[in-house]
Amino acid sequence: MSKAKFTRADLVFREFIKELRLGLNLTQKELAERLGLPQSFVSKYETGERRLDFVETAFVCEVLGMSLEAFAAEFTRRLSKVKGARI
Repeated sequence: MSKAKFTRADLVFREFIKELRLGLNLTQKELAERLGLPQSFVSKYETGERRLDFVETAFVCEVLGMSLEAFAAEFTRRLSKVKGARI
């Protein structure tokens, strides 16, 4: 099974989600418990082994205390600062 190709946008997305978790002083395990999912779920999307779909992203944002709208706005702002990054 080959790994999916990831873009700079994917990296910005993963780093931002991880930053939100760390900002709440949560371990991957603690976040996973709040999500009701295994720790490997969090680990895999933070390392790029898997991607979050829209519904999963909305759920993770909710658990991390950020609206999907605010997340999208901040993600777009961060992405605009990365040369060559696009969705």
